Amino acid sequence: MEKIRKAYVRTYGCKQNFADSEKIMGLLLTLGYIAVKTPEEADLIIFNTCAVRENAEQRVFGNVGVLKKLKGDNPGLVIILCGCMTQQPHMAEYFKAKFPFLNAIIGTNILTALPGIIGAEAVFPSAEEIKPLREGEFSANVPIMNGCDNFCTYCVVPLVRGREVSRTPEKIIDEIKGLIAENRRDILLLGQNVNSYKPDFMELLHEIDSLDGEFTISYMTSHPKDCKKELIDFIAESRNISRHLHLPVQSGSNRILELMNRGYTREQYIELAEYAKSKIPEISLTTDILVGFPGETYEDFKDTLSLTEEIGFDSAYTFIYSKREGTAAANFADPVPPEEKSKWFRELLEVQGRISERSYLKHIGKSLRVFCTGEGRSNPELLTGKSKQGIIVDFAGSDELRGKFVDVKITKALPWALVGQLTVNK
Repeated sequence: MEKIRKAYVRTYGCKQNFADSEKIMGLLLTLGYIAVKTPEEADLIIFNTCAVRENAEQRVFGNVGVLKKLKGDNPGLVIILCGCMTQQPHMAEYFKAKFPFLNAIIGTNILTALPGIIGAEAVFPSAEEIKPLREGEFSANVPIMNGCDNFCTYCVVPLVRGREVSRTPEKIIDEIKGLIAENRRDILLLGQNVNSYKPDFMELLHEIDSLDGEFTISYMTSHPKDCKKELIDFIAESRNISRHLHLPVQSGSNRILELMNRGYTREQYIELAEYAKSKIPEISLTTDILVGFPGETYEDFKDTLSLTEEIGFDSAYTFIYSKREGTAAANFADPVPPEEKSKWFRELLEVQGRISERSYLKHIGKSLRVFCTGEGRSNPELLTGKSKQGIIVDFAGSDELRGKFVDVKITKALPWALVGQLTVNK
């Protein structure tokens, strides 16, 4: 009897990386593997790495080192590193020298390289044909494009994922139809800059929105320079497009935005954000903010603070700049010490924390449409779901509500979620 082969895939980084890992595991299923939850159980271990943030890289270094003992105990164990981090030549060379027990270091082309590495002889499907092994019961990530043409001076993505390549609308629509049929009705479209999807992002959304049934389509990430008012107008009239707009600003200083090569000004960003709030009053507006970009002064940082307060983001993903080899900003003078950048960062967190708290409080007494996905986040005796604004909502109800849309009246605001009572069940 042939031995059952077991695979463990660990993912670092963004939603795009998680979608890639679901494809990797889907391919492994076609090659006769089953998924396991710990590396100790596995015959094959794959780490799918991230190069965007330094903390993700540090976690990879530590966790790869731990695998040496597993390899020593089981010489037949196959260990592969792939993804954005290993796409960088200097990182690939470092891993080869530091961790000689690794079987392969691939980069981002793992779907084409993997069968040959593990000795699979059968004909395997193309990347487009692979059915992902998705996590969770009711949600799904759907990449619509890969790569980026923007070349922001701090960002390594174009270097590790290449230039923009869009999937065909037909393939995307077919995939989403299948997801709806599986009752996966919380669907996230993925791309480094979805607004530059070809042939046309708004047309794609329109076609998706017209599909039968109730579902929620959200997307990330939306680049401010390419997000048009016409798109916001369409979302305001749509049935199933999320009322959540993630619009990374990165900085509130025009000087820093120009150094970042972001392609918009502070004033243009504020105009766009205010337009979105006026057209979609219930919108949840979130952002990314980068603190301590090379050459940033405290006056520049104060511009970011004032923009944050003026717009009133519902939440923000905040980061301290980390140098990425190969990017233009890696060569910029960076005189501000890390301790000072950390001080600015804490100041931003305090300001945004107050704003987020106020933002969540405004929902108390309102009824939100929520897609129920499982056990409560704040209390395991509750259920949880995500509102049309992309907000986590916990509420009391029976397990039969999982996978259904419900209406919930909000009674309590937490720092990161809402709690309410079920009002209507459809």
